Amino acid sequence: MLICTRAFANWRGNRKSKNGNIIHEKYFYLLLLILSTSVFAQQKRVETSIDTTKNKIGAEFKLTVKTSVDTLSKVKFPNLKNIGALEVIRSYPIDTVKNNDRYELIKKYGLTQFDSGKYTIPSIKIFINNKSYLTDSISVEVANVAVDTLKQKMYDIKDIVPVKGSIGDWWKYLLLATLIIGVGAVVYWFVKRKQKKKIEEEVYRTPIERATSLLNTLEQKELWQKGEVKAYYSELTDIARNYIEEAIDIPAMESTTSELITGLRAASVRKKMTVSQETIENLERVLKQADLVKFAKSKPLDYEITEDRNKLQKAILTLDSSIPVEIEIEEDALLNEVQKQKQIQILLKKKRSKRILIAIASVVFLLLATTTYFIATKGFDYVKDTIIGHPTKELLEGEWIKSTYGNPGIAIETPKVLKRIDLTKSLPKNGLQLVKEMQSFAYGSFMDNFYLMVSTIKYKQEAEIDLKKSMEVTLQTLESQGAQNMIVKQEDFETEEGVSGIKSYGTFSRFNMDSKSSEKLYYEVVLFSQEGGLQQIMIFHEEEDSYANEIAYRVLSSVELIQVSK
Repeated sequence: MLICTRAFANWRGNRKSKNGNIIHEKYFYLLLLILSTSVFAQQKRVETSIDTTKNKIGAEFKLTVKTSVDTLSKVKFPNLKNIGALEVIRSYPIDTVKNNDRYELIKKYGLTQFDSGKYTIPSIKIFINNKSYLTDSISVEVANVAVDTLKQKMYDIKDIVPVKGSIGDWWKYLLLATLIIGVGAVVYWFVKRKQKKKIEEEVYRTPIERATSLLNTLEQKELWQKGEVKAYYSELTDIARNYIEEAIDIPAMESTTSELITGLRAASVRKKMTVSQETIENLERVLKQADLVKFAKSKPLDYEITEDRNKLQKAILTLDSSIPVEIEIEEDALLNEVQKQKQIQILLKKKRSKRILIAIASVVFLLLATTTYFIATKGFDYVKDTIIGHPTKELLEGEWIKSTYGNPGIAIETPKVLKRIDLTKSLPKNGLQLVKEMQSFAYGSFMDNFYLMVSTIKYKQEAEIDLKKSMEVTLQTLESQGAQNMIVKQEDFETEEGVSGIKSYGTFSRFNMDSKSSEKLYYEVVLFSQEGGLQQIMIFHEEEDSYANEIAYRVLSSVELIQVSK
């Protein structure tokens, strides 16, 4: 509007045209009216309101942003952590109200501020069809909370709580993972080493059996068929050389072809071997052919390769049959048999030990793997508590019972049946005179690490009960029983049926006579007043006991109040 007004002033000063004619002003006013209407229409696309403009420190301001759009429009509300100097403590879900062919979208933000003073909630951008619209800014005031030490109950300052290191629990998972990987690596190395040793120590009864087996294995590799002729001849001659070295005692692996043939001829004479000259010449031809392939890059034909293999195998078999057989004397034969039996027993023991070790390693590995899985999915504490045991975890996972206690009755679900106890002795005499009936039920005791108590009171004369004063009396009773450094927080409590009560919660310290040390406990106390009767639920447990937290939540979520019986 300011821009339009200035434009109008400039226009009035220069409203004459070049030909000196005056333009009629009514068209300009019409244009001005259209522009003004569009500006106000744009401003009204987004409506802003707040539930209160003055609140206490830490209390919630509810900022409401409302817009009306057609069914095809897309609206985007910002996700903010702060709006100006106020912190967004809650972003409420968007409410949608259909009005004929339009939608009314309502978005609420919960704001708070912990310093007193006057603040302005600035405008925020709301996008409708990718076009931004600004909300109205609103001024609010945050007031101090007046504290009257005569009326407000004061409590001791909370003990200093040691801050846990920022390192967290990740090192536990890293250590466990490293341990599992290390055990797995050791098991893998042990098995592979045994397998390799078994292959290396695989003993054939005679050198000719080894040579024949290796020749068959070489043929199965089909090296020369794949073009690896050099590798084929290298393995082929190594088989022959190893056989000659083992069977005839000639250093064949270290000798040249000429030296090997010379030594073979000398050994045949020395050992009185009945080997023909043709056999030695055939072996020499194959060895020389292999030298040409390996060092001169010769490429024999396929049929020549097959002939060389047959010649070498035949030469080895002929040499083996020509070696004289030594006849052992009877004593040597018996000694060899005894040694053979001992070796068999040793081998059987080794195999049995190996099977036992593999079985143990497998069980350990499976246990570690299972433990790692549950640590990753459930957490380290859960695994520790499952293996070692935890009293409240057993309560949480046990069979729960739902029952009704007292009059006015409280229907409640608990992990164990509550036992009747007598609390009338703890009441002062003047208070006991007013009580018509008092029934109390509990699990555990005040000195246990988990305590659950349900108590109901009917008075002789019905009167309006002040729940806040009753809560103060309950907390004073806790202090009289040894609760120290009590931190108290209060809030309203409501059952699923809509019955309202009051809840106090926080922590207190208690001296443990067994450990001779102070321990921190978390407590929750809920009070209801029903037709002149008082109903109380009390739970306390170790402060960092997550299982007990779940138990308390489940117990309080199950509370149902029964109609008072006259």
